[in-house]
Amino acid sequence: MPTERITFAGHDGGQLAARLDLPDGPVLATALFAHCFTCSKDIPAARRISARLAAMGIAVLRFDFTGLGHSEGEFSNTTFTSNVEDLIAAATYLAGRNMAPALLIGHSLGGAAVLRARAGIPSVKAVVTLGAPADPSHVSHHFEQALTEIQQEGSAEVSLGGRPFRIGKAFVDDIAETALTPSVAELKAALLILHAPLDETVSIDNASTLFLAAKHPKSFVTLDDADHLITRAADAEYAADVIAAWVSRYVPLRPPAPPPGAPEGVIRVTEADPDGFLQDIQAGPRHHAVADEPVSYGGTDRGMSPYGFVSSGLGACTSMTIRMYARRKRWPLTGISVDVCHDKVHAQDAGLANEGKVDQFNRKIRLQGPLTREQKERLLEIADKCPVHRTLEGSALVTTILIDN
Repeated sequence: MPTERITFAGHDGGQLAARLDLPDGPVLATALFAHCFTCSKDIPAARRISARLAAMGIAVLRFDFTGLGHSEGEFSNTTFTSNVEDLIAAATYLAGRNMAPALLIGHSLGGAAVLRARAGIPSVKAVVTLGAPADPSHVSHHFEQALTEIQQEGSAEVSLGGRPFRIGKAFVDDIAETALTPSVAELKAALLILHAPLDETVSIDNASTLFLAAKHPKSFVTLDDADHLITRAADAEYAADVIAAWVSRYVPLRPPAPPPGAPEGVIRVTEADPDGFLQDIQAGPRHHAVADEPVSYGGTDRGMSPYGFVSSGLGACTSMTIRMYARRKRWPLTGISVDVCHDKVHAQDAGLANEGKVDQFNRKIRLQGPLTREQKERLLEIADKCPVHRTLEGSALVTTILIDN
């Protein structure tokens, strides 16, 4: 996944640090990601979700709000409204590159910010929130012991997540005066709410309030036992998969024509877990799968093995080929199932002259319907003519080149 390190002017003219995660192929749409309160663009959840969307052709801009991460400015001078203005500035930057965002994603307070910012970003067709509060003032419980000092002194230093931050009175007053539900009611975009029922930072009733305030189309998906920051890789990947599947209903993702020599397009396989064997497989913007190895071979068994994909290709092609022939003949075939097993056997056992071992695919076909014996035998003959069968039986040429980053 190529990533550009960029800066753009925020609400007050200060430079905001950002990463633009790009697809390896053409950009089919653009998303804008807003991080959680006092977090940064580089939290694991943001990275994983961005990577998943980039794999399906969606570029993702994630940036540090003013005064956070690597962005300029003083955090103590920011407000919820300034965060919203930073989001609009980010969208303006993207529009200047002919990449106006169609999707907004916000985590925690960032989720509240994207709901408010939607009105100022007309290109947006869909909005996603993760663990978002229904009321921005909800975040004040993180520093409630300092509220009196903030009101009296104008600001106070508080510890959030083990790090010191100075919270200003303007921020406290702004979140107290901000009503979010009117913005949700007038969102004029599809809304997906992701929230964990056991979230101890922002309770699940916030999701209920947002969902009831929103107009259709709207969706709610639980994140089960995920924590508020979605720190576990499996939880972040699940959220990314849900977003990827959902967004295609509301954001047009039209892939270009496949390149010469690849009539069915390009299948991209990307390593998803450097410590294991999990692989992310993307075939265009709509088709996604994962490959893995069994636990006994050092994997996590979260997807089929590579040989499993080969076997499934043979089984699927066999069934399709039989169906096409029976349909053309108008035979009463009502159902097909194909079982495929893969093994390594000695060539001589398979009746071949080769030395050593060869791949053997054992295929069992079940045909349903009032077929005659002659029809069944003919369909078994047709099964051997499926293109994948012929590919496996013939000789294939694999060419490999190294692409320098």
